[in-house]
Parts: sequence; structure tokens; C-alpha cells
Amino acid sequence: MVRTQVQLTEEQARLLKEMAGTGRESMAALIRRAVDQLLVNRKPDRMTLYRQAESVVGKYEAGAGGISLEHDAYLEEAFGK
Repeated sequence: MVRTQVQLTEEQARLLKEMAGTGRESMAALIRRAVDQLLVNRKPDRMTLYRQAESVVGKYEAGAGGISLEHDAYLEEAFGK
């Protein structure tokens, strides 16, 4: 683990101490859990989304020509509409 220092508001510190006092977790464990939750639920920034999209462009072959131009027709055919 990496030791770090954070500053909390009086209210945050008080509430965390209360939670730690009534539960089985320390304040540090509560903060680590909150950080984990924040990291899991964060939305990627635009550049990350672009990089993810670029990583698959041209990677797969569809076996059909003109998909970029005729994608609506192909979807209609695939979904039977």
C-alpha cells in the first residue's frame, strides 16, 4: 500500500469516525472502499473513448462489402424489418 495524506472537512471526518466506530472497518478502510467505488463507476474521458475505438478499427473483417455505405440495409436484413 502507498501511504498518502488527505484533508477532510470537519463534517466528513466526524461522519467517517462515526461509521468506523459502529462498524468493523477503520476510517482508512472506509476511504479505500469509497475510492474503489469512485474508480469503478467513473466515466472514461473522450480521449480514452477515442483510443478504445481506434484499437478496433479495421481489426475485424465482416465478409461483406460496402458495410460503411449500406449499413442500414444490412441491419434491416439482419433484424428482419
